Amino acid sequence: MAPSTASTTTSVPEAPKLQKTIRLNGKGGEHVPNGSSDPQRDPIEVKYRDFFWTYTEEPHRTRRLAIIKAHPEVTKLCGPEPLTKYVVLGVVAVQILCAYVLRNTPFFSAPFWLLAYVVGATANQNLFLAIHEISHNLAFRSPTANRLFAIVANLPIGIPYSASFRPYHLTHHKSLGVDGLDTDLPTALEAIFLDSILGKAFFCTFQIFFYAVRPMCVYRVPFTWVSAVNVAVQLAFDVLILKTMGKQAMLYFLLSSFLAGSLHPLAGHFIAEHYVYETVTPAQANPDNRMPVPETYSYYGPLNFLTYNVGLHNEHHDFPAVPWTRLPKLNQIAHEFYDDLPHHRSWTYVIWRFIFDENVGIRCRVKRKEGGRLVGQKAAWKENEIEA
Repeated sequence: MAPSTASTTTSVPEAPKLQKTIRLNGKGGEHVPNGSSDPQRDPIEVKYRDFFWTYTEEPHRTRRLAIIKAHPEVTKLCGPEPLTKYVVLGVVAVQILCAYVLRNTPFFSAPFWLLAYVVGATANQNLFLAIHEISHNLAFRSPTANRLFAIVANLPIGIPYSASFRPYHLTHHKSLGVDGLDTDLPTALEAIFLDSILGKAFFCTFQIFFYAVRPMCVYRVPFTWVSAVNVAVQLAFDVLILKTMGKQAMLYFLLSSFLAGSLHPLAGHFIAEHYVYETVTPAQANPDNRMPVPETYSYYGPLNFLTYNVGLHNEHHDFPAVPWTRLPKLNQIAHEFYDDLPHHRSWTYVIWRFIFDENVGIRCRVKRKEGGRLVGQKAAWKENEIEA
């Protein structure tokens, strides 16, 4: 089944049907008794359907250098966006107001769930992505101010996570697709147990928990003073809400966070960004051929208005120091680098196709065995290197 243009579009000619194969690949030239190249891989991954393994470098650094060479003026787009802090404060205020309105409304009632889904989930997804934006130091010039303001954006989410999100996310940028470093990648167990219609539906419904728990299962980030402040402020805020508005208000925050990462249109961006939706040829699937597989997808639709333009994801990975308000300008200036890249037209259809299309699933991610570096593990990173 070829990809539907209702989900992705590309100017590349249609390729042969994606084949579900077990790809045993690794470091080229490594000899094993049966004559194949097979690295030290998780046996569970080898036994069952595999991911798309590659030897190629992640594409964003190369494209960034090419864009800067062709359009040096794009570097002037980098830097904080003052508007961000006002948007965050407005959304936080809206959520507190909604929690107050629902303070006496039964949890198991249509008004409670309707407001939580339509307003609460949308608002908390917006705050998830505000924290994402702030993690790149794009709200203030001061790194410390960004760390502390992310804690403010965290408040209506109900659970402290902004401090730990930053090192995990910056490692995702510096180690895109690197197995054991990029915690955005599904694990082997997820690929085995969730690679079915029911499994994928379960994943989409509860993906917020996968994104919360998976990173800690891959590796732990240090508990810093920012982490301590994040926990202390969040706990104080939660206690204040419980004492002044009651448990219904607190349940509103938590339900909003759950629905924001469940079967919600805005949650489609989690899957749309890096899951492979293009048909992959057998030649591309063989890592020895060193043929790149599209691993980052942009979305240019109206939902970007609610999500800090996170849909412009190729642009964001190419230039993580460009804030959300200037990503469209980046695309406009360097359009020849982006026009032919495959992209999504609908986040809702991304979720639908992820669940029901047998050629798209948990294993449709590009993985690398080598490369990348940790951020936040006492590595000798400088701020300008992290944001590069």
